[in-house]
Amino acid sequence: MLLDIQQYKAVRDFYANKKTYQEKIVVEKTVGQAAVESQQKDPETRDPIELEREIHKDYEKNLSICIDSGIKNYDTDFFVVVLVKKERLLENVLRNLFLHRSTCPSPEYDQSVYKYHRTTGAIEFIWVVPSKETCEMFTLNALQIVGGERSLLTYVLDFSDGTLLRKSKELNGERMDTILPILNKGNA
Repeated sequence: MLLDIQQYKAVRDFYANKKTYQEKIVVEKTVGQAAVESQQKDPETRDPIELEREIHKDYEKNLSICIDSGIKNYDTDFFVVVLVKKERLLENVLRNLFLHRSTCPSPEYDQSVYKYHRTTGAIEFIWVVPSKETCEMFTLNALQIVGGERSLLTYVLDFSDGTLLRKSKELNGERMDTILPILNKGNA
């Protein structure tokens, strides 16, 4: 699906407009100080959906920087991959890593994928796969998911049934019969 600027902002706002932590991180605090304070909270107070939305603060700016870099590196269409990475020493510190590449990646947890169309300058949103915990929560509570979270549920279900992997292969011009059954590893 091609996103115009309003649709793109709606997707971005989906993450940004959720209620934030009860304790807001003040600018004067270091990342480490804020992380330690957040770690001292009960694990039940750290909602996975809130975490997903909190990390998207500078998302649009960084996405634009990555696209500009990709335009300089590729003469054709390319993909932008956004990975959410957890800091090793501070488990509740998450960072977005913006990468551009010539091929569509295989879907994985904590990943968003866009395609930049060079001829039109349009950004196509391909998919988003949230954290493993969020995917599990959405799958278990699929019937209770309402409103704007229904579109995220669609991506979660497409990830779990292999639809996103097939789409990746299709975008790369790969044969569909090369898909290996990697889901339900416990049934092997």
